[in-house]
Amino acid sequence: MAVKHLRLATIAALSSGVGGCATHGAPSYVLFGAYFPAWMLVGLIGILAGIAARIVMVATGLAELIPSQLASCISIGVTIAIAAWFIVFAG
Repeated sequence: MAVKHLRLATIAALSSGVGGCATHGAPSYVLFGAYFPAWMLVGLIGILAGIAARIVMVATGLAELIPSQLASCISIGVTIAIAAWFIVFAG
């Protein structure tokens, strides 16, 4: 009996967050006559920030000093993408 209640509580807890987007819908932009989700724009910003970080690292000579450049560039891109999401959609 306790397992059944635990299972129902788990299902209720996991499904409570699903209805969060139902009233407002996902943020999107109209580009070229089609709706694009906002996360695609933020992802593109993050990718461009990672590429820019790599270019800056090579141009300044940091590429020889930083041992894991791929992880560093990905981290910078993700940080910029999250910051862009908060700046654009948090308000």
